[in-house]
Amino acid sequence: MTTTRSYTVVLEPGEDGRIVVRFPALPGCVTQGRTREEALANAR
Repeated sequence: MTTTRSYTVVLEPGEDGRIVVRFPALPGCVTQGRTREEALANAR
């Protein structure tokens, strides 16, 4: 059985020009990408 969960994400510009994705419900859980699409794919 697979469980799928949905979380709110916050996208913000990083200091290095990348897009940073944060998960408010999961403190410390962060990812990033060179583009918005890449950042969201990494978040998935």
